[in-house]
Formats: sequence, structure tokens, C-alpha cells
Amino acid sequence: MTEDKKGMAIGIDLGTTYSCVAVWQQQHNRVQIIHNDQGNNTTPSCVAFTEHERLIGDAAKNQAASNPENTIFDAKRLIGRKYSDPFVQKDKMLWPFKVVAGVKDKPIISVKYKGQEKSLCAEEISSMVLSKMRDIAEAYLQKPVKNAVVTVPAYFNDSQRKATMDAGAIIGLNVIRIINEPTAAAIAYGLDTRNDCVGERNIFVFDFGGGTFDVSILTIENKVFQVKATAGNTHLGGEDIDDRMMNYFVEEMKRKRKVDIGGNPRALRRLRSACEKAKRTLSHAVTANIEVDNLFQDIDLCSSMTRAKFEEINMELFEECMETVDRCLKDAKMDKSSVHDVVLVGGSSRIPKMQQLLEDFFNGKDLCKSLNPDEAVAYGAAVQAALLTEGIKNVPDLVLKDVTPLSLGVSVQGDLMNVVIPRNTTIPITKKQVIETLEDDQYSVWLPVCEGERAKGSDNNLLGSITISGLPPAPRGYSFDLTFTIDENGILSVSAEDKVTGNWEEVIISNNKGRLSKAEISKMIKEAENYKSEDEKFLKKTNAMNDLDYHVYKIGKALKREDISSKLCSKEKEDIMDKISRVTDILDRRDEMEDIVAIEYFLKDLKAIDEQIMVLEKVGKRKRES
Repeated sequence: MTEDKKGMAIGIDLGTTYSCVAVWQQQHNRVQIIHNDQGNNTTPSCVAFTEHERLIGDAAKNQAASNPENTIFDAKRLIGRKYSDPFVQKDKMLWPFKVVAGVKDKPIISVKYKGQEKSLCAEEISSMVLSKMRDIAEAYLQKPVKNAVVTVPAYFNDSQRKATMDAGAIIGLNVIRIINEPTAAAIAYGLDTRNDCVGERNIFVFDFGGGTFDVSILTIENKVFQVKATAGNTHLGGEDIDDRMMNYFVEEMKRKRKVDIGGNPRALRRLRSACEKAKRTLSHAVTANIEVDNLFQDIDLCSSMTRAKFEEINMELFEECMETVDRCLKDAKMDKSSVHDVVLVGGSSRIPKMQQLLEDFFNGKDLCKSLNPDEAVAYGAAVQAALLTEGIKNVPDLVLKDVTPLSLGVSVQGDLMNVVIPRNTTIPITKKQVIETLEDDQYSVWLPVCEGERAKGSDNNLLGSITISGLPPAPRGYSFDLTFTIDENGILSVSAEDKVTGNWEEVIISNNKGRLSKAEISKMIKEAENYKSEDEKFLKKTNAMNDLDYHVYKIGKALKREDISSKLCSKEKEDIMDKISRVTDILDRRDEMEDIVAIEYFLKDLKAIDEQIMVLEKVGKRKRES
């Protein structure tokens, strides 16, 4: 996507469970975290479909228990993945909504909307969450927002990064930069403590969120933020902790009450919400109660979980986190004693056991908890957005040097992974490598482009392929140049050039798994516009209906007063009662009433009656005063 550096740009932390939006305020020289219409700084990354409307954020999450099959969450875990991916197959068993295989093995979410079956991909759901975050920002700024810096987990691969940019394209949001979440958090931390930083400081960012886990080591010196290494798991987070807690209580119900709630989406959704609440409680208490009335077949769940039991059932996940921490330090060739600050990011980093394991690993070092773990990523994204926007003043002058999380290369003879760009290489970067033909008089060469750390090419993630044709007749070993380029967003383009013939081919890996075609994006842009117009139409109708209801109540109450009723003739009373009766009938049929013109016509009539009554009240008041 092209960079348009003009106009307001915001920073969006597009999270698995919650999202956050922020903006740089040049008049105050600081970042403002923007609260939503509920007054919260974070918004659930949740979208729901009902018989009458589409809901996003808090409204969607609040009705999840009564409409589990059509309430979508965790869409970020599907983005850029194939349906056959083992993670997708595991997750779909836990989700109450339906996930099916689409074209090119793309996972498709199936929901019911306005009585019809609707098929949506993860990019569309993410675009809806992005649109909500943009709306929140526009309501606060009182101006349109076209540009954004969007964060992704450091370990998001090429497909997932491009899919995130697709999500922005669907709603017409220009994603001017993709930035890694731990890197964004490090910017927030570096700016927060910049007055205290003298010389070079090594910052270890531990980002444990709702659906993903990342760690990064950065060196901050003067105004340069240099990422040394990154590691993580795009499928490890608070949601997995919730799943383990939920399974624990499902088994407890089987054992104690002889019932299996595993096949009941509504019961599981209510249990999940209770487990999430208990998990938060256990961060500051040693015991949490789990109480869900009428959970299943008139059976109530009344139980509890101790912090010790919580730690026991999740210890495997915590240990996996610590293994990743160790691996990241080894990749950076850095001893843990060289780390100056350990910064906690993400809601799951509040878990006491996780903090204890980290402190023990770093030999008792105090963890940095000065940043709000839910807001730090959006904070850093907002700073980066301001830096990339022309005309923004007073932005801290800093240079950001990020790295690629996975090795990139091609599969060559014998299915060998030939690495062109090793993992943890600073980006942006361009690297060339010489490739040779394997046969005499070989006319063309086809090369699969892969990412990953396995020696065998087919064991790595296939991104796409490049073919160069028109090679001249020559013995085996004829060479041409292969060039890999990674841009600031971590997105890859590959080119091949034969300098003898001048033949040149380039592919921006676009037809890889999980990547939307231009036609698919165009179709989804139109659908997003339709959703927006439907939402606006529903809002207009609902507001008009609520106005009708208010005026019916107000007029009905006024007619019961003698001082008003006595001043109206029989014909006037009869006309008013007739209109109120017809409006009451409309209100009784509000769900099926679609004629907004008719609604507004009756509303105009009732407002006129209301004004007539107000005049009568003023006349009566003047008479009483005289």
C-alpha cells in the first residue's frame, strides 16, 4: 500500500482480545490514548451479527452469551492462516461460531445475519474492528482519519502481515506502516524513561497478550532503537489460559454433576466469561469464585479456583514462555546479566506466577511496570504514526531499526532451504544471491519462496514462487541473480535477473496462502460499504423509533392533565389519540418496520403536537402568574 504522509495518522493496537487506539497531540507534546463510547481505553476485538444489526466492540461482547454462534472473537488467530493449519483445527473445536474451508483452503467464518447465511474471512472481521477504532478516533478528533500505523505480533509471518494490511484496505484505511508490538512498546518505554537513559541500554520486552506472545531485545542509545532479536508464538496467550480453565470446570461438571456441557455453545460462552473474570481476580487474590446460574439443564455452577491450582493447570504454558525468553537471548548473543530493563506488556503479563518466573530467570531483577500493559503498544504506534506524517511538530526524533522474525529463502535442489535473509536481520534490507541452473540448456528456473528455520524447504512456510524464463542455451551451472527485498513493514518482494539476456522477473509475494487477491479486496470493500450503510440506516431508524416512543409517552402524560386536556376540543383529542394509536402500532412492529420515511412522517406530527401542548402550558402558566 502506498504511503500518503499527509493528514492525521493514528496508532492502532489491533489485538486478539482487545484493541486500543492512540494519537500524538502536538499541542501537548504527548500521546493521547483515546477512550471509546463506553469510556474504556480498550475495546473488545469482537463482532456480532443479529437478526437486525451488526455490533462491534463492547456491544458485541455484552450479548455474546445469548448469541454465541454469531459472535466472532479471536479472528486474529485466523488471519493469514490456512484452514488445514493444525492451530485452526484445534481452535475451531473451542469456538462457538462455525469455521469452514473456503477457496484455496482459506478459513471462512459462517454466521447468520438478518436471517441469511453470511460467509466472512478473518480479514473482514479485523477490518470491522479497525473501522470501530477509526470511528473512536474520529469522534475524539472531530475530523476524518485516513492513515494509521497498525501493530502486529513480532512473530507474524509475511502472510499475516499482508493480511493485516488487507484488513485496512477493505475499509479504505491507509496502513502506512506495520510495526511489531514489542517494538512499539519499547518506543513507549524509551520515551517514558528517556530522561533517565544515559548511554546504551538493553531493553527486554515481554509481551504476553490475549492471543499472542512475543519477546524482543532492543538496544536504545541516544535516539536509535535497534532490535537485536525477536522470538515468540503467534498462538499463545490469555485465550489459551481461559481454555484450560474452562476445560477444568467442564471436567468438574462431568465428575460432580454427571453432565457434559461441551456441546452447548451458550453454556461454554458463559463459562468462558466467568473463567476470564476469575483469571483477572487471581492476579490480585489467592482464590476466585466461579458462579454461573443455570449454566446447563437448570444446574448452577458454584465452584472456586485457587491461585495454586490455576498455576498448576497453566504451568506448561508459562514454561513455554520462559523457553522463548531463553531462545531470544541466545539469538541476540546476549547474556541475561546484560539486560538493563525487563518491560511487561500485554494483559497476561500481570499473572503473578509469570512475573515470578521472569524475576527468577533474570536473577531477581525488578520488572518494569511503569507502563500500562494494555496501552503501551498503541502508545508506541501513535508515536511512529506521527513520525511518518508530514507537518506534525514536536514529535520525539528517533530512529527505529526492526528485524525480520523468520529466515527467508528458496527451496533448491534436494528440497534444501537456501536462506537468503537470516532471521533477526535488520530491515529494511535488500540481499542478492547467485543461483545456478541444474541442467544443460535449461530454459527456465522455478523457485519456491519459503520462510522458516527448517533445513528442509517443504517443512517451512511456502509463501509463493518465482519463475525466470528465456535463459540462453548453456551448460549446467549458468548463473543469474536472485534478489530478496524486505520493506519497513517486513513485507517481502523477490526478483530474478539474467544480466546476459536482460530478462527480469519480480514477484511481490501476493498469491500466497492467506493473501487476498485484488478482486477479493474490491469485493470486500463494497461489502464493508454496505455494512456501513446498513449500520447507519439501522441507527437512524432506531433513533427515530426511540424519539417516537419518547413523544408518545410525553404526549400521553400531558393529555392526562386537566389543564391541558380541557383546552383541547374533542376533534383535536380524537386526532391526537388516532395518531398515538397508529404510532403505538408502529412501535409494536419496530423490528419489521423498514419505512424510515413513514417513521419520520409520524415523528414530525408528534413533534408538532408536542409543540402545541408546550404552547398551551405557557399560556396556562402566564394566566396563573397574572
